[in-house]
Amino acid sequence: MSRTPALHGLRFAFGTLTVLPVRVHRWDREAARGGMLNAPVAGLAVGVCAAGLGLLLLLLGAGPLLAAVASVAVPAALTRGLHLDGLADTADGLGSGKPAEDALRIMKRSDIGPFGVITLLLVLLAQVAALAQLYGDSWTRGATAALTSAVAARLALTLAARTGVPAARPEGLGAAVAGVVPVPGALAVAAAVTVASAAWGAALGPYGALRAAAAVALSLAAAELLSRHCVRRFGGVTGDVFGALAETAATSALVVLSFGR
Repeated sequence: MSRTPALHGLRFAFGTLTVLPVRVHRWDREAARGGMLNAPVAGLAVGVCAAGLGLLLLLLGAGPLLAAVASVAVPAALTRGLHLDGLADTADGLGSGKPAEDALRIMKRSDIGPFGVITLLLVLLAQVAALAQLYGDSWTRGATAALTSAVAARLALTLAARTGVPAARPEGLGAAVAGVVPVPGALAVAAAVTVASAAWGAALGPYGALRAAAAVALSLAAAELLSRHCVRRFGGVTGDVFGALAETAATSALVVLSFGR
């Protein structure tokens, strides 16, 4: 890939997955492919900001709980809550028990139903609880967890955009990125992110490296289960489903990282 297409891919990743002031110049399939391959890079930026704010609060004398809340709030703010909104909409669609067309209509509504509210509450509580425990154990453990979960969340999007995963609708962000990433490319990015996560997890020793790698792998497994269920229920993926996959992967990674000492 030449430098110009690579730049368009990075612009696509940051322009669609964050609120950072990056203008997307191209919306074609090639740019979308580059964007989804670079999704973990956008996650790295989000994770650095999340960990940085958590550490800053701890440095100023705040407790682990407040640092955890801050680290959870940063990814939400940097995505304008789109992933959380997608999680809620997907929960409402799946919880409705209705056929695919009706469930997709429910997901497009602007309001959030009871399934969405309950899912949001439980997911955010799980994220804050896990990070509070991790920051309480050590600042380094909390910061690396915030970083790992943010990267894992965006890596889940890379895999969900692989060839063979259809779009549920002919329009929207889901349709724009569905099936754009070749399977070998998705697997290569997953391997690279797993190795990188193990590398920064090694700051906590050999067990920290193993735990970080396991967190990435298990978070992807959780997201894959949800993706397959959504494809069966809705006939494919949507932008909301992508948001739900990101939050599922982030939460799963944090829960795995909270195990052990």
